[in-house]
Amino acid sequence: MIALCEIAFFGMTTLKSPVFAQAKMAPKNQKKYLQIDNRMKNIQIVYENEEILLINKEAGMSVQGGAGIAHSLDEELSKQVGYKVFLVHRLDKETSGLMVVAKSAAAANRWIGLIAGKQVKKEYTAVCFGLPCVNGKTALAGTLKDNVVKAGRELNAVTDFKVLKSGKVKIVSGTENAAKKEDGSFESEEIELSVLHLALGTGRMHQIRIHLAKAGCPIVQDDKHGNFKLNKKARKLGLKKLCLAATTITLPVDGKKTVFNVDLPEHIKKAAELL
Repeated sequence: MIALCEIAFFGMTTLKSPVFAQAKMAPKNQKKYLQIDNRMKNIQIVYENEEILLINKEAGMSVQGGAGIAHSLDEELSKQVGYKVFLVHRLDKETSGLMVVAKSAAAANRWIGLIAGKQVKKEYTAVCFGLPCVNGKTALAGTLKDNVVKAGRELNAVTDFKVLKSGKVKIVSGTENAAKKEDGSFESEEIELSVLHLALGTGRMHQIRIHLAKAGCPIVQDDKHGNFKLNKKARKLGLKKLCLAATTITLPVDGKKTVFNVDLPEHIKKAAELL
């Protein structure tokens, strides 16, 4: 039995992250994989049907194997479920959250088409430095439309955002080298953090990270597009991982749009709770 909470409204169903130890519905005529490495923790399977697995990827796991990459998601999940799985889309290595993986090449092609046809909606939660600026003004909601460059080509990219909460967080150094006030207490400084909900209008590589950096609101611990000085300060607060997670996805299953949610990973919860 699957523990599942289902709420139907306006032709849409919301499902709250059931947990599977492993997939039970192996596709027909699939070559079986042997479980040969038990060092990896099982990947959480949130939902499955005859075509797909919906999984909750942990931060730090590469999606696809290759030179120098050990324990990639596609390889480990294939071992876990006992048959080859096929990638439909990707998440960055340091991004956690919901991903669709297909059980066959035919299913992968169909779901790639559904994503290209905007039948799948992906939503994210991020903790950022500061607040986004749109057209030179601070905005609590809006749309970011800067183009993203890939292989020398400029591609249109659209990200909708809404600020859920924001505020200043005090950092106290508390080390021997830190400056002291006259009363003997340590000098402190503040950084502004914000929690954003984001929805993709397009699915370009690093789109959210690029858009937020260009809007003056880089994601905490983004080591490629972010603010390195602020990242260093955030580490003093114990924030050491990229604060971006794919927390909600809407899929066309069983003839209706179904919304799946997962909880924030612990490192993002910790960041959000500072506010």
